[in-house]
Amino acid sequence: MMIDLLNYIVWQPDLEAFHLGSISVRWYGLMWIIGLALAYLVVRRLYNEQGIKDELFDPLFIYCFLGILIGARLGHCIFYEPDYFLASGKGIVEMLLPIRFGNDGSWLGETCGFFVIGYAGLASHGGTLGLMIALWLYVRKTKLSIWTVLDNIAIATGTTACFIRLGNLMNSEIIGKITDVPWAFIFERVDAVPRHPGQLYEAIAYAILFIVMWVLHKKMPEKIGTGWYFGFCLTYIFTFRFFIEYTKEIQEAFEASLPLDMGQILSIPFIILGVYCMIKAKKKTA
Repeated sequence: MMIDLLNYIVWQPDLEAFHLGSISVRWYGLMWIIGLALAYLVVRRLYNEQGIKDELFDPLFIYCFLGILIGARLGHCIFYEPDYFLASGKGIVEMLLPIRFGNDGSWLGETCGFFVIGYAGLASHGGTLGLMIALWLYVRKTKLSIWTVLDNIAIATGTTACFIRLGNLMNSEIIGKITDVPWAFIFERVDAVPRHPGQLYEAIAYAILFIVMWVLHKKMPEKIGTGWYFGFCLTYIFTFRFFIEYTKEIQEAFEASLPLDMGQILSIPFIILGVYCMIKAKKKTA
């Protein structure tokens, strides 16, 4: 099959954004940092608007960062590659630490030892669950209302989610199915066929989510603390995630035998929880 490259977007960006001396800063890591930094600024402003003391805000970033990172990493390893990561002690070490062992299992050597590669494999569903657990621990320490904290985080979530997916786009990962739409991307690191830019679809959707949430919180500040914004955020993100999966390639071979892929299966509980929180919040304010 002959493909006219002029009809599509040929995508092969450099994985590295810039260097700081001998340190290479990759686009993926940079997008994570930007997304978390923007969420940090948004939530700080929300706390100020609500008169919440700075000393109660200060530990929030650490809780969120660790919750998202640990949850996203464990989520990927347990949900998508359990046969590899849970089958041996070496796999468990690779699951917990940002390294990769050589084929002989040794820790030394340029080609046969372990390599610091970063956490190659993060799942958004696991990150969401990890964040929820981290916020529960945070409110136990600060004695703030769990619903107030969840609503504030929900309002800022779109910023982080958007930039994480842009990081996936720069990495040419989580690619879409083959298509002939004029905005298709040819991910040259993957193959030479046009595909849906699923990462970009999600990034745009999450940017829209943030704009909508910011406007709504200005018009309905009384709903902060009821769980409505948290419920709306979960319902929006995971409903979109459920349907966008139809444009994306499966991430692991075992998903081909499932009626729904793993991303869709994991989205359903979050959608149900989101709808429940919105209904509960409506009754609370009725």
